[in-house]
Amino acid sequence: MIYDSVLGRSFSKQEQKKLGYWAFVACLFIALSFFTNFKPFLGPLSVLNLRLSMGEDEKLHLFSDTDSSLLIANETVGSSSSTANDTSSSHEEAEIMSTLIVNDTDSSHGESEIREIIMNSTSIDNATSRSQEVFKESHTQNMKTNDTSNSPPLVKENDIYMVNNTNSSLPKATDVVTKNNTIEPLCTLMGRSDFCEIKGDIRIDGKSYTVFIVSSETDILTAENTSWSIRPYARKGDQAAMGAVREWTVKLVTVASDIPQCTQNHSVPAILFSAGGYAGNHFHAFTDVILPLFLTSRPYNGEIQFLITNGRPAWISKFETIMKALSRYQLISIDNSQDIHCYDSMTVGLKRRTNKELSIDPDPSSSPYSMKDFRKFLRSSYSLKKTRATKIRNGSKKRPRLLIISRKRSRAFTNVGEIVTMAKRLGYRVVVAEPDADVSGFAQIINSCDVVMGVHGAGLTNIVFLPENAVLVQVIPFGGTEWLSRTYFEEPAKGMNIRYLDYKIRLEESTLIQQYPADHVVLRDPSAIWKQGWSAVESIYLRQQNVTLNVNRFRPTLVKALDLLHQ
Repeated sequence: MIYDSVLGRSFSKQEQKKLGYWAFVACLFIALSFFTNFKPFLGPLSVLNLRLSMGEDEKLHLFSDTDSSLLIANETVGSSSSTANDTSSSHEEAEIMSTLIVNDTDSSHGESEIREIIMNSTSIDNATSRSQEVFKESHTQNMKTNDTSNSPPLVKENDIYMVNNTNSSLPKATDVVTKNNTIEPLCTLMGRSDFCEIKGDIRIDGKSYTVFIVSSETDILTAENTSWSIRPYARKGDQAAMGAVREWTVKLVTVASDIPQCTQNHSVPAILFSAGGYAGNHFHAFTDVILPLFLTSRPYNGEIQFLITNGRPAWISKFETIMKALSRYQLISIDNSQDIHCYDSMTVGLKRRTNKELSIDPDPSSSPYSMKDFRKFLRSSYSLKKTRATKIRNGSKKRPRLLIISRKRSRAFTNVGEIVTMAKRLGYRVVVAEPDADVSGFAQIINSCDVVMGVHGAGLTNIVFLPENAVLVQVIPFGGTEWLSRTYFEEPAKGMNIRYLDYKIRLEESTLIQQYPADHVVLRDPSAIWKQGWSAVESIYLRQQNVTLNVNRFRPTLVKALDLLHQ
């Protein structure tokens, strides 16, 4: 009443009406200013609260506080400006997370600069409306590598590690956990191979030889896209071999315009590997590709798809039986593919944990499989019946089978007939055969035998099909090739439970004496040829030489093989 009387004496009714309008406009202006400047959050989600914890390491921690309704923090740690952009938690207790970024800017020195930061959104609304539970997973077991002296720290629970190595072709170990369960590739260095194990939105472009790992969150990385170069062939360190392997790029992309669209989606994991390098050679096909492929794919029990690069049709056809036994899905020749193949999980490269040829590291902590497992797998794949060599007992009429591996182009026996006659007199049933592209057919032949003999060469690789306790007799050609024979076949044979014998020929048993004068350096001093390099050694001692065995001198070796079959 007092207000009305005062207002009535001071203003006319028309003026009072105008004053009411202006008061209403002023209230709207005040309310608009409040919402514009302070942005009060009225939704049901909790708001993140950043607090600076000045502990011993001066880390900036991220707290999830369900009691607060306002995000107030913008701190700087060291020389890096660090803010937070992530996470909402429904837990009653606050979770503390520490984000570490390891930036290896000098691969030649192998030193890593570690910066501890918290990533913050520039908008409080963005931080709250897109808040989600951080994908948490311990990747300690995936960080295993043969060279850990310079690798980033192991991933711990509730810690996020990012390795940004843009100067190196391949980091020692990388693992980034990002939003939407996207994981940056984990790349590992091993004895003879590099490989990356990846999970997330993966897209394979065969035209550009690129593996894209896609994240829909464009604000989670602080640097440009990170990429790795990898040649998916398990003979690292051999420049000649690796030079014949196509290089692939594993690339993390966050910009939508850089992302190719899927044309084929797959529900199983994939393995990308190369059949380049020396894979055209039967020995290298097994030691560099088939055996590592077995180790890499066997844990999937067939639920894996193979993508092959450098895959020649003849090579694929030759080893089709093995690849079908390892994978239930159609092999894809990925080079220059017009399709974009998409996966949720894949491995780029093959696992080879040992420097030894045609071998598996016997340490069970290194691999759950052994050469015994591999040979059992081969017998199953090719339906090989004989699991153990014939054991000869005194008075037994059983005659062991001897396979003589013949060759046509080089390192061939020139007197096969004499060898066969001598072996039969000792009590052997003799088979003479030369390996060819029909792996299955030759596997059946060699598996039926108890003793196999041949001059050092790729054909001896077929000992992988021999039954247990069989005997290998390796004939070592002239020219200082003992270490090759030992590394490629003697040591692997012992790892396969195959008894081993060798026979080193003398100069007079080599056809090189017919090609060079007696005082020539080739005959007089093979070490001088070795000093000229591998090409000289290969062209002379491996390609120009055949063998004429002295059957009388060789006879005791076959007698010893018979003795071994009695044991």
